[in-house]
Amino acid sequence: MNQPATMAPYASYRDLAGRCVVVTGGGSGIGAEIVSAFAGQGARVYFLDIADTESKQLAQTLRGADHAPVYIPCNMADLDAVGRAFARIEQEAGAVDILVNNCANDDRHTVADVTPVYWEQRMAVNLRHQFFCAQAAARGMRASGGGAILNLGSISWHLALPNLSLYMTAKAAIEGMTRGLARDLGPDGIRVNCIIPGAVRTARQIALWHTPEEEERILAGQCLPQRVEVQDVAAMALFLASDSAARCTGRNYFVDAGWYGA
Repeated sequence: MNQPATMAPYASYRDLAGRCVVVTGGGSGIGAEIVSAFAGQGARVYFLDIADTESKQLAQTLRGADHAPVYIPCNMADLDAVGRAFARIEQEAGAVDILVNNCANDDRHTVADVTPVYWEQRMAVNLRHQFFCAQAAARGMRASGGGAILNLGSISWHLALPNLSLYMTAKAAIEGMTRGLARDLGPDGIRVNCIIPGAVRTARQIALWHTPEEEERILAGQCLPQRVEVQDVAAMALFLASDSAARCTGRNYFVDAGWYGA
């Protein structure tokens, strides 16, 4: 198997080879590493994003994979665009086997500044598309006898972090949605789980918020004093999507080094 130069030394899951995988928000950060990880397993990966430059660079970097990942420009807040993207994927690759609902945006905001318009925007970016992507993917999964849906949550609302009220509202709802989808789709052999990352060191986080003081505070609040990396989250995604997790559904899986706050 040809592995991209950026591939981390992940466990090998032979059943993932050839599977059709869709990753939302796959152009950068955690999503980009998830795209890379599945490509390294020999999966046929499609990723949706609006970060055009980063997404094209990722597709170029991974062009040597057994199945080069396909970038589809898509605004996840536009459900018509989402529908067209899934229609294209099904036409080209058949039923979606694995969906990773990763797309989100954790812009900071104060309670006083939130307007009804901003509320709707935040829910569209952080919550709504996860349900409708699952709905679209489930049609093919049901017909093919099963599949796996992974929703990305957040440690933020478990810790009650400041200036993230709407983001935390959406991320808390994702955990409830995961339970509901797991129950409703389980009879069709579709597994649905939620991955809850902790303080993952991404380029965005480092550029915008992580100071040496913040780094010290985060590590002091974790049981394991090591930063969580994008590869740690991708490793969990591979496992939960694979047949090794065949009896795992309706649950939350934390990848946070035991972060209880400080």
